Amino acid sequence: MTILEAVKLHKSYGNKFNKQEVLKGIDLTILQGEFVGIMGASGSGKTTLLNVLSSIDHVSEGTIKIEDKEMTRMKEKKLAEFRKNHLGFIFQEYNLLDTLTVKENILLPLSITKTPKREADEKFDMLASQLGISEIQDKYPNEISGGQKQRTSAARAFIHEPSIIFADEPTGALDSKSASDLLKKLSDLNSQLKATIVMVTHDPVAASYCSRVIFIKDGQIYTQLNKGSQERQAFFKDIMKTQGVLGGVQNEH
Repeated sequence: MTILEAVKLHKSYGNKFNKQEVLKGIDLTILQGEFVGIMGASGSGKTTLLNVLSSIDHVSEGTIKIEDKEMTRMKEKKLAEFRKNHLGFIFQEYNLLDTLTVKENILLPLSITKTPKREADEKFDMLASQLGISEIQDKYPNEISGGQKQRTSAARAFIHEPSIIFADEPTGALDSKSASDLLKKLSDLNSQLKATIVMVTHDPVAASYCSRVIFIKDGQIYTQLNKGSQERQAFFKDIMKTQGVLGGVQNEH
């Protein structure tokens, strides 16, 4: 089932005298349960694409539908409501509230939707166990490691069972062991919960955990790779080859 459909996406910045076109007519379909990576060189438009797909930014032209609801026509209030109920976010810098415990941070989306306490606790216990953070639930963000912070951020993104989770360089601030721990757990949650994840990354190792990788070049889709039945190591090599053709990928913000 198609969960996201984007048609002829254009995004420009500036005015008519000094206009920079970042996205140049992108068409994209994402199916329910996919784990999609978006890669591209610095300035290619990959972060802009994630921002417009996730409604953090508005498109200049084109349409985006999530679960057959056209986000590009929604008024701000309705869009905020849709975002709250249907979308999850994992950011590079965690975006945790320092005054709340790990558990309180994770349960934040459910407190907004007034989910009953017992149901919220059950969801928390399941996710905290899967992400290996049950034992730190009463600690505060300044008392835990970067890897634990990002797993807390991931649990918060999954807790309200959103239609899509958008991840922006989720391993960018982590060491390699913490990064691989997080990616393995994201991959497991993707499989077990049939959760749809769209992740921007510059790291081919991170991208190798995805089921499909989309490469962006100069504001357009350059090519795509499907993992299929390949082992992750073989998929990683394919990603590296494509990245080499693109001229390498640097970090982009």
